[in-house]
Amino acid sequence: QAQIVQSGGGLVQPGGSLTLSCAASGSTFSRKAAGWYRLAPGSQRELIATINSSGGDSNYADSVKGRFTISRDNAQNTIYLGMNNLKPEDTAVYYCNVGGTYVTRGRYYPGPSWGQGTQVTVSS
Repeated sequence: QAQIVQSGGGLVQPGGSLTLSCAASGSTFSRKAAGWYRLAPGSQRELIATINSSGGDSNYADSVKGRFTISRDNAQNTIYLGMNNLKPEDTAVYYCNVGGTYVTRGRYYPGPSWGQGTQVTVSS
């Protein structure tokens, strides 16, 4: 398993933006897919964004499509989640996952390495 350190998150007003980061160690990062999940109070964990190993293809849940962007920098072993036009319903704990498998049309099988989670709160 890779060692994962998440950063970013915090409190933001509706309509604002945040960027989350996950920095990973290990030699397998660039050969595997990655994804972002979130867990809101009283809700099931939701897979919101995935990206293939090269960064050339990505997929999003309908709840965030058009507002969130997943990206990666393999040279720095880092994945990102850009979040724009944030809404109160985006409030959740966000988790990155690396070492996964990405198949056709963005289907994602999570890998063994998870970030520690970071809180995103959208409120005025």
